[in-house]
Amino acid sequence: YDWFLENLGVSSTPRQYEFARLNLTYTVMSKRILQTLVADGIVDGWDDPRLPTLTGLRRRGFRPEAIRAFCDQIGITKYDGLTDVALLEHCVRDDLNRVAPRRLAVLRPLKVVIENYPEGESEFFDAVNNPEDPDAGSRSIPFSREIFIERDDFMEEPPKKYFRLSPGREVRLRYACLLTCKEALRDEVTGEITELRCEWDPNSRGGSAPDSRKVKGTIHWVSAAHAVEAEVRLYDRLFTEEDPLADKGRPLSDILNPKAFEVVSALVEPDLAEAKPGTHFQFERLGYFAADSVDMSPARPVFNRTVPLRNSWAKMEKK
Repeated sequence: YDWFLENLGVSSTPRQYEFARLNLTYTVMSKRILQTLVADGIVDGWDDPRLPTLTGLRRRGFRPEAIRAFCDQIGITKYDGLTDVALLEHCVRDDLNRVAPRRLAVLRPLKVVIENYPEGESEFFDAVNNPEDPDAGSRSIPFSREIFIERDDFMEEPPKKYFRLSPGREVRLRYACLLTCKEALRDEVTGEITELRCEWDPNSRGGSAPDSRKVKGTIHWVSAAHAVEAEVRLYDRLFTEEDPLADKGRPLSDILNPKAFEVVSALVEPDLAEAKPGTHFQFERLGYFAADSVDMSPARPVFNRTVPLRNSWAKMEKK
């Protein structure tokens, strides 16, 4: 570069600055290696949400504001190193927490029948759109005799400090009421729990007990009669090793994370069917999600998980 300037007769030579390439844990930034992942069909193109490309991050739901905040925090250096991807995820959570509307969604549904709720009836409860933004307003969510809860929110023999639903225990349905489990029904062949029989307290509409009794657990839900089926794509880190290139002789296929991509058939609030591609949401108690920019449609809603609410990898690394 300097040689060209000198031989072109340029009177002043601009000063050059060199800095190291950004390297993130649990992924690779090399274009050559990324090209191999795309060409070998390990990922679905350059906009695959598992990749650290700008198109991939955008499709996954990362906003430019979060990426800029991350770059401001890490700065630049002349020395190669690894930056923890958890910091990027933290910046994404911090950004989306302020702007993402809240919605209810159940990823692994378990049916609940509220035996003392009138058959064929329904009502609506008021729910805030974003507690971080007073101007975001509220919405009405439907409630009926049959609802679905997250399968992980029920346990027959719960351990200590398990505050979700179990036989004889009362929990709060988010925005709705207090609910007590009476019985769990099982499949006669597999023995799997297929349905819960519960009772609600009609005097607890909105989630508050009239006698001020304390209820520790709060779970989310959707009305069976009103929920919309949606495809939810659960994305996670591409590799299981913190530094995928630490062992030069090891094929990257040996350390691919088998849980980096999972598809589930979820049930979501009815208005999510009309979400515009690229719109961000927080599915309460689950994480941040974005309507897919390619496959989203009212007839087939598709949402990509941007990041979970908590850093589950931190616990795994400690173990």
